[in-house]
Amino acid sequence: MSTLGKPLHIDIPVKLAEVKVAFSVPALAFEGDLPASIFHLQLIENDIADWNAKAQVIAVFHTNAGHVTLNDKAYNTERNVATGNPYKELVSDLMKRGVHFELCGATAKVHDWGNERRACRNQDQYGCHGENDAAR
Repeated sequence: MSTLGKPLHIDIPVKLAEVKVAFSVPALAFEGDLPASIFHLQLIENDIADWNAKAQVIAVFHTNAGHVTLNDKAYNTERNVATGNPYKELVSDLMKRGVHFELCGATAKVHDWGNERRACRNQDQYGCHGENDAAR
């Protein structure tokens, strides 16, 4: 990222008491080596922490970005590599900060990915998006 010669002046600073946001991530675009969607999730989580706001942040990965949610073995098979999922630490950090990561059910079905292949699972998460909407 470039740095500005003069700092940015914000005329009307925003501080929210509550934040509810859902990200739809169909493909990865990058800012340097970091996926832009993950970078922006980090920025939002930083703001939420600074504001001490109540928050619900959900990121649904689908289509050409679904692989971000996979465990190492499934990632290696899907991407034909032996490196493991390079996003798992970034995802894990954001999950610890309260972000809910979900894999689109349609994407999972097309790729034959079951919940056992997902890296981003928490006990309080719903599973795949659309998988069991009635239970929500």
